[in-house]
Amino acid sequence: MQPNMHTTYQSTALSGSRHKVLRNTYALLGLSMIPTVIGAAVGANMSFAFMAGSPIMGMLAIMAVFYGLTFAIEANRNNALGVPLMLLFTLLMGVLLGPLLQAAFKLANGSQLIMVAGGATTLVFAVMAGIATTTKRDLSGMGKFLMVGAIVLMVAVVANIFLQLPLMSLVISAAFALFSSLMILWQVKTIVDGGETSYISAALGIYISIYNLFTSLLHLLMAFAGDRD
Repeated sequence: MQPNMHTTYQSTALSGSRHKVLRNTYALLGLSMIPTVIGAAVGANMSFAFMAGSPIMGMLAIMAVFYGLTFAIEANRNNALGVPLMLLFTLLMGVLLGPLLQAAFKLANGSQLIMVAGGATTLVFAVMAGIATTTKRDLSGMGKFLMVGAIVLMVAVVANIFLQLPLMSLVISAAFALFSSLMILWQVKTIVDGGETSYISAALGIYISIYNLFTSLLHLLMAFAGDRD
């Protein structure tokens, strides 16, 4: 029985295409960390008094910028403009880390907590990406579950803007940490399975998950391990 050379070639080409998307995704993610760090350094030294005066308007403005840029990036997911838009987005997201970093630096062990949160985020990403790359299981069904989870979390976040409940804030952070970890697993698996062909769109989604994971872990560490002496 002769092997089907055409089918074998198609399979090899498809596999190579998926690896290219995954490789470019990781490369753009790594590059995106540079403007994020720069933005975080700027944000850590900025005054966010305007947000304290009107937190609801501040949140609405942030959401407008966030969704506006994500829409622009998705609209340019297959052309060169998507990359600079992605870098601009990550720069602004770094700036928005300012209030959280300022709160962390007020703690005696704030710098250590930031490093621990960063290290834990890196470890979780490596584990989830490793599982997604090696597992043979079909994880496409996770998409609907994660969509419902995202809606529930967003409703909880908006509700707590008005309620301002510290315990609810911690529960939301813990839920976001778990949700973001599962999102990384699902997003990388989608690339591996050929469900995502744009490395720009893939990098955007994974970046947001990493960002949410880091901020959630740092919030939890500050609450439970922060040294306020």
